[in-house]
Amino acid sequence: MIKNDIWITEKAHKGMIAPFEPSLVREITICEAQPLRRVISYGLSSYGYDIRLSPVEFRIFRHIPGTVVDPKNFNCHNLEPTPLHTDANGSYFILPAHSYGLGVALERLEVPDNITVICIGKSTYARCGIIANLTPAEAAWRGHLTLEFSNSSSADCRIYANEGVVQLLFLEGEPCAISYEARQGKYQDQPEIVTLAKV
Repeated sequence: MIKNDIWITEKAHKGMIAPFEPSLVREITICEAQPLRRVISYGLSSYGYDIRLSPVEFRIFRHIPGTVVDPKNFNCHNLEPTPLHTDANGSYFILPAHSYGLGVALERLEVPDNITVICIGKSTYARCGIIANLTPAEAAWRGHLTLEFSNSSSADCRIYANEGVVQLLFLEGEPCAISYEARQGKYQDQPEIVTLAKV
């Protein structure tokens, strides 16, 4: 069963999502002298929670002639950091056309033992050609999600930090025999930095 806003709020107050925004934020105040600034929505929705992209780090794949990306022996030199830019619209990273990038969630999650979280893309970005990889966070997983984005368009695209970037859906199931924590999953307790592929 998919969990609703009442359940998400209750669990968030017990540490499931931090920091937690109890409503869907669509505009923010920068300072009293300036008008409200529209943002890509984040926070609580009816049956999900929109998490934000951290401004800490964003990395893009670059082509290194003669190399192959190998998930069993990942070469960190295949990824390069991209700078955080800021203007009147907010802070953002640029994901070049036809490229792939990795970011990290601003919010930290602590998934309950009987819940699996599915991370799906937001339509605002999808309409710009940005595809967020469908990412799960299994029962009893903890940490900051590493988020994966593909720019399928022929234009460079901004991805805004501190604003909504993907939506989390919380699915309840029967208790599992072995949780992610119990099996000592390799991506447990990810910090607020991009975590590379592990085997």
